[in-house]
Amino acid sequence: MTEPGCPTHATRRALLRQALGGAVALAAGGVAAAELGRSLAVVYPELGEPFRQVFASILEGIEDKLGGSVASFAMASNANPAQVAEDIRKRDPQVLIGLGRGGMRIASAMAGEMAVMVGCVVSVQEAEARSFPVHTLAPDPALMLARLKRLRPGTRRVHLVYDPRVNAWLVKLAREAARAEGLELLAQEATDPAEALRAYTLLLTAVDPARDALWLPQDPTTVDDNAVLSLVLREGWNRNIAVFSSHVAHVKRGALFSLYPDNRELGRSLATAAQRLAAAPKAAVAGVFPLRQALAAINIRTAAHLGIDVATVQPSFDLVYPSN
Repeated sequence: MTEPGCPTHATRRALLRQALGGAVALAAGGVAAAELGRSLAVVYPELGEPFRQVFASILEGIEDKLGGSVASFAMASNANPAQVAEDIRKRDPQVLIGLGRGGMRIASAMAGEMAVMVGCVVSVQEAEARSFPVHTLAPDPALMLARLKRLRPGTRRVHLVYDPRVNAWLVKLAREAARAEGLELLAQEATDPAEALRAYTLLLTAVDPARDALWLPQDPTTVDDNAVLSLVLREGWNRNIAVFSSHVAHVKRGALFSLYPDNRELGRSLATAAQRLAAAPKAAVAGVFPLRQALAAINIRTAAHLGIDVATVQPSFDLVYPSN
């Protein structure tokens, strides 16, 4: 007779089978994770510095996360894409990660053969990301707007001029992030550089410097590094308007702050996404995704000009301009 609280022989056998089944499942999952590094390929363009080091750091992060080396293919500028694709096929990868525009072209061409994903692209039209996930270098709006509120707590409105073909997805995220920070996002569409320049010209005369900020996105249509950037930074300085940017190079020229990729952490994040893709390729969510593995840059001259306490905020930034 079984004592109260003691399992029967049948129950013990069932529990043992359950435990053994769980152990087998855990072992299988561990093997799958360990094997991914040997069934993952990464393709990227062979470029000079500093881009070579960027791709090298991302690759180091991928390998660090997966615990071993992965097959990588650096494409020279004169490489035959068909030959690169054939070289990749010979490795029979489970997942292909394309880095940069060059890697994206190869990944796009091979999307029907294997699970693919893309990383390290500056901007991309949504139509290019309908079949696979594309992880861009556009900083997550939630991170950008949270940083703005810490620097300028009195900000109430953020102005943004964007090309909907490139950044409709970003504006959707930005609206949600703005609500979370108690901000109003005023986003204007512009589909050519002349229309964008007119929009900025009107904005710069109408904004309230005490309440408004202007955000320059990664947008080849609306953010020209000559006419638009010169106008916005000059008038922003003259009128004490907080101008922040998704381009870290703009901080050196006078934008208040930006976020830029932590390349090694970006690699680790791409490896994690590749693990998910390998586990359930049919469940992969296509589309464009923002950068969350980010470091921060600030222009302390601009910050001081806007009345920000530089000594208080500077320690929270990884890169500081001017550098001396």
